[in-house]
Amino acid sequence: MHRSKLGTLVIDCDDIEAGEHFWTGALGTDVRFRREPYVGLRGRFGGLDVLLQHVPEPKTAKSRIHVDFWTDDLEAEVARLETLGARRQRYVEEASERWWILEDPCGNEFCVFPAHVGDDDFARAAQSWQA
Repeated sequence: MHRSKLGTLVIDCDDIEAGEHFWTGALGTDVRFRREPYVGLRGRFGGLDVLLQHVPEPKTAKSRIHVDFWTDDLEAEVARLETLGARRQRYVEEASERWWILEDPCGNEFCVFPAHVGDDDFARAAQSWQA
């Protein structure tokens, strides 16, 4: 029987040093390896490896895939990510949900959502962050 699974999240960075600084800080990790054009980050994130890929061109259009951060303090997390080089793109409120859309230093969009602290998935993730 044939099986597959999602294994790696690859993030394009036209400024690999800025991308490395941002993503290691944002994810609370360090570098596992550097092998041009790649920087591999240490750890597995939800079962995914994270790889930064140095690309020559800057981002010119909206990202078609992005990551979402969940947090128990929306403004504190957005402020923390800004100190690492993120830029606020826009605040969104829809129905009963609210979140920030930000960009990393290379222009890649990502979102920061307030987590529902009672959610089992968030509770498990929060415990692993403290480990």
